[in-house]
Amino acid sequence: MRRGFTIPLGGVLLALALSAAPGWAADPCADWVPQAKPQNASRDIVGQDLDQIHEQGFVTFALYEDYPPYSWQDGSTARGVDVEIARLIAEYIGVAPRFHFVAAGENLEADLRHNIWKGPIVGGAVSNVMMRIPYDSAFKCRVEQVVFTGQYAGEALAIAYATAAYPDPDDRPTPAYFRFDTVGVENDSIADFYLTSFAGGQMAANIHRFPDVAEAMAALAAGEVMAVMGPRGQLEHGLTPATALHQPPLPGLAVGDWTLGVGVHFRYRPLSYMVDDAILDALQSGRIAQIYADHSLTHLAPER
Repeated sequence: MRRGFTIPLGGVLLALALSAAPGWAADPCADWVPQAKPQNASRDIVGQDLDQIHEQGFVTFALYEDYPPYSWQDGSTARGVDVEIARLIAEYIGVAPRFHFVAAGENLEADLRHNIWKGPIVGGAVSNVMMRIPYDSAFKCRVEQVVFTGQYAGEALAIAYATAAYPDPDDRPTPAYFRFDTVGVENDSIADFYLTSFAGGQMAANIHRFPDVAEAMAALAAGEVMAVMGPRGQLEHGLTPATALHQPPLPGLAVGDWTLGVGVHFRYRPLSYMVDDAILDALQSGRIAQIYADHSLTHLAPER
C-alpha cells in the first residue's frame, strides 16, 4: 500500500531516486509550463480562507489512515506524530483541529488532487492542510495547485536487522549482503525497486515483499527475514530488543533521504504562511523533536 513516501514520489522522485547522480544539479523547473488554474466548486471554497477558518473555529487536516507511527485511529482517538504536529498547528492558529483520515491514492499527485485542491471523485471534500508531504523542487513545478511548505522533519532509507544474525557491531548489513541474506521490504516501495535493480538483480530471490513496513518488521521479529529496508521512522517504530537499525550508504541511489512538510491549496497563501510559522516555532522550541521522542523516534532535522 502506497502511503506518504513509500512510493509517494509519484513518478518524479522515484525516477530521481533510482537514477545516477549525473544531471542531479540541473534546474528542476527548466521545462516548466504554466498549468491551467482549476476553478473550485463552492464546497471546496467554504472554510478554506484563513478568516473563515477563524470564524468557524477549526482547521481540517488530511492524514494517511492506518499509518503508525505517524497517523492512525485508536477507537475514536486520533494518534501519531503527524496528529500531534497538526494539533500544534491548530493551536498556533487559535482554532481546534479536525482530522480526515484518508487512504493513499495511486500516487502523491492523486492524493493532493483529492485532498487539497479538487476533492475526491465521490463524496467528501478537500482539507485545509495535508500532512507528510515529501518536498521536492521538481514535483512542485508539476503540481502548481499546491503550496509545499512547513518542512518539519527529514526521512531516510535505513536497514533494520536481527542482532542475532549480525552480532558484530562492525559488520552490519548493507545492500550487497542481500545477495545471500533475506530482506523484507514493503511491496512497490522505493526499497523494493532499489534492491530489485541493485547489482543487476542478484538479490531478487532473497527479497520478501509485505503489504507494509509494519508486517515486514513483524516478520523480522519472528525470524522470517534477517533484515528489513524502508523509511527510518517506520523501522524504528517496529524495533524490538532483538533488532537494531542503521543507515548505511546506498550506492546508486540518488535520493536516499528527503524532507517532509505539508501541502496547502495555492489560493490560500495567508493560511500557508501561518502554517509555516507554526511549524518553525515548534521546531525552534523543540516541541516537534519532543513529539518524535515521545513516540520513541529520532527526529531528523528538515532542510529548511
